Amino acid sequence: MRLSYPSNVKVINVPCTGRVDILHLLKAIEDGADGVYVAGCLEGDCHYLTGNLKAKKRVAYVKKVLEDIGMEPERVEMYNLSAAQGTRFAEIAREFTERILDLGPSPVGSEAKSGGEAA
Repeated sequence: MRLSYPSNVKVINVPCTGRVDILHLLKAIEDGADGVYVAGCLEGDCHYLTGNLKAKKRVAYVKKVLEDIGMEPERVEMYNLSAAQGTRFAEIAREFTERILDLGPSPVGSEAKSGGEAA
């Protein structure tokens, strides 16, 4: 079965979502991503025991940082699903893309998007 999700979704594979750092999420926003989401194992099903719980806390922290600087915290999200839920993964990609389109372009990283340099 071929899954269909928006072409603007860039998938970055990591061995465990516990490896996703706060800086990775913030750097993606800074570099021009309008939104970032982390798709991790189901809670209680992490091969590395607590990696997905660490990622969940980091995503919550980044949401708070975005809110503190006046950005929509909805631009960052954590989803938990199993490897067998490919259809759900594609559905999440479509739903998150719609959410980001509704929010509009990120006010951060406009230089990265336009190819200009920061002053």
